[in-house]
Amino acid sequence: MKISNSLVWFRRDLRAFDHAALYEALAGARAGAAHVYCAFIYDTDILDALPRDDARLRFIHASLASLDAGLRRLGGCLIVRHGRAVEAIPALASELDVETVHVNTDYEPSAVERDALVAEQLARQGKSLLSHKDQVIFEKDEVLTLAGQPFSVFTPYKNAWLKRLAARPETLAAYPVDSLAHALAPAPGPSALPPLAAIGFEDGAPPLPAGMEGAEQLFEAFLEDIADYGRARDFPAEDATSRLSAHLRFGTTSIRHLVRTARQLIDAGAGGAGATTWLSELIWRDFYAMILDRHPRVATRAFKPAFDAVRWEEGPEAEELFAAWCEGRTGYPLVDAAMAQLNRTGFMHNRLRMVTASFLVKDLGIDWRRGERYFALKLNDYDLASNNGGWQWAASTGCDAQPWFRIFNPVTQSQKFDAKGEFIRRWVPQLARLDAKEIHAPWALAPEKLAEKGVVLGESYPWPVVDHDKARKRTLERFGVVKKES
Repeated sequence: MKISNSLVWFRRDLRAFDHAALYEALAGARAGAAHVYCAFIYDTDILDALPRDDARLRFIHASLASLDAGLRRLGGCLIVRHGRAVEAIPALASELDVETVHVNTDYEPSAVERDALVAEQLARQGKSLLSHKDQVIFEKDEVLTLAGQPFSVFTPYKNAWLKRLAARPETLAAYPVDSLAHALAPAPGPSALPPLAAIGFEDGAPPLPAGMEGAEQLFEAFLEDIADYGRARDFPAEDATSRLSAHLRFGTTSIRHLVRTARQLIDAGAGGAGATTWLSELIWRDFYAMILDRHPRVATRAFKPAFDAVRWEEGPEAEELFAAWCEGRTGYPLVDAAMAQLNRTGFMHNRLRMVTASFLVKDLGIDWRRGERYFALKLNDYDLASNNGGWQWAASTGCDAQPWFRIFNPVTQSQKFDAKGEFIRRWVPQLARLDAKEIHAPWALAPEKLAEKGVVLGESYPWPVVDHDKARKRTLERFGVVKKES
């Protein structure tokens, strides 16, 4: 009888526990005969477009070291290659004489196209690609309206999601990888994980605690204060979020583990309103993944087609405004502080993602897709589905988005969510001597008053690049093209 080896291709699921594809590969192996190999490809189709100092590569590299160590503890190892995944995986399947390649489903359009190409090449070799649900709780058509259609509004989707979970609690069951680890292909020797320099990227420390251990460390710290999450999550100076978004993006933690823990806290009455609010945020991830899967056009176009008719600002002045936004020199302190945090750390607080996105689209009149692409370049936790969903929400072009006539005032947002100016002072230190009332709108102070506190507008800190009230009127006119259809 022929031994059927298999290969688990890790992508955005860099962990050795509660892993759907790894479990299914191990479960399908014949005890003591077939081997299960594990591989990760540094895919040049993705990497070639990234800057050489991209911090996400340092996070991935550290997480791969953690994954390899975890697999070795189970008796296996991680094979790492550098090249085009569409070529490397079929070649590796042939080299290792595997019959089946197991992956966890990726819903991004480019990943769907890549996986289809790999499946086609494997089929020519008489091999197969099997895909498993892992990065979401419910996918594709698992949560539908009573009419059998995908949801486009979050709250009824969440209610249906919770109802389905209550009916199928086994959905959260962990995949017991350890119990089947005997089928893992033994490690041939010391780790062969290449340094980042070998694939053309800068080595260095990851931008946040990486790997499975880093994810658990952050999660345990977050659980200590989760009861206050519902209130504190809106205030960037409090740093009350879980910081797990990058770990969810790269799969160094399990979404089932997080949801399971949240549900246990809620059922035990131990997590307060915070656990319920946090669970809702996790459901948003499923919602946006479903939207991208069912409507892949949202990657480049508005979810609401009528909004593709909106005309955005273009030309030299628009380019100058976009550069000012990117570089955090708009003259609006909260916006500039948020952009400074993003540019220096690769992280931005969720409240500030809404504020900065609204400012770019509705104060500066610049196409939301340009802001989305900038976030994609800078965010450590960049995820197409969630990033696109957030930007289309702010731009009023997406599903369940804020109304087009709702326009955040960057000053009142600052006064409400950074009332003491603590966050602003941390990231825009030239304004540090301004008090809690002055710091939100420094242009409102007399020049001599500002000078006393070391601020000269136009020199140490910029004048506002736009007048918000005038910009608001222009936005209402701009969106008039869709007024009758929204």
